[in-house]
Amino acid sequence: MDKLRSMETFIAVVESGSFTGAAARLEMSAVMVGKYVALLESQLGTRLLERNTRRQSLTDAGRVYFDEAKRVLEQVAIAESAVERLRVAPSGTLRVTAPTSFGGSAIAPLTATFLQRYPDVRVELDLTNRMVDLVEEGIDLAIRIGDIHNDDLVAKYLCPYRMVICAAPDYLARYGTPQNPADLVDHLCLSHSVWTARNEWRLPGVEGEVRWKRDAVLRCNDGYGLRMAARAGAGLLLQPEVLVAEDLESGRLVRVLEEYIPAPRPVHLLWRQDLRPLPKLTEFIAHILLRLGTI
Repeated sequence: MDKLRSMETFIAVVESGSFTGAAARLEMSAVMVGKYVALLESQLGTRLLERNTRRQSLTDAGRVYFDEAKRVLEQVAIAESAVERLRVAPSGTLRVTAPTSFGGSAIAPLTATFLQRYPDVRVELDLTNRMVDLVEEGIDLAIRIGDIHNDDLVAKYLCPYRMVICAAPDYLARYGTPQNPADLVDHLCLSHSVWTARNEWRLPGVEGEVRWKRDAVLRCNDGYGLRMAARAGAGLLLQPEVLVAEDLESGRLVRVLEEYIPAPRPVHLLWRQDLRPLPKLTEFIAHILLRLGTI
């Protein structure tokens, strides 16, 4: 039997003055009331009530247990009320993880607008390219790029993760504009240092795939650093479109080889399964989907 239910029953017996009165109050049979009280006495190893055919009274142990049990149930009610308040309006701390480049360029600005709308929420945004375990690390929401192979999480498609090849106008003026991947041999290329033979990008060429130049003139472990180098005319850049969108729009970088970019990969939102997710999570997911879901 449930311990809290037994405590609630015992308190009802004391406050109503009888098993019958407690049964009516709790909408159960007097026999069941007796079983709950007997269970408590058995677990505690002492009698809580002295009772005969005419009256009942608390033992010394019963008086102590009655006071403490009421305090426990009051604290439980406070805890339940606090959780219920969380379910009414977004509040509390939301822990989110996202890939470094995509998270910094797309998720961080949207987090700012979300916080303006819901000032009672605090967000911890972890930008990392490692595979975070949502359960072990207490993460509420993850944004991940690529196919999903985890049946324990809820996955929601967000948008395609498109790549773009681009360069500064002055670089193209000096070296010319490449027309197909084979032309890369005559160009300076910038590369992310985490790209290896295992995960480097391959471009769809005329006669099969062509690897993005591995003998790059500049390798960097940060997408923003590569972007700034490309703007300065250092070479051709292969980067996520979201990272260089402003530069493309302003003309500081120009698209090239548009017919040969790698196929886009899917971006998903992932969160732990919960029958009733808290509003801070559901509203944040809705906020992200509304603004990125049509990209």
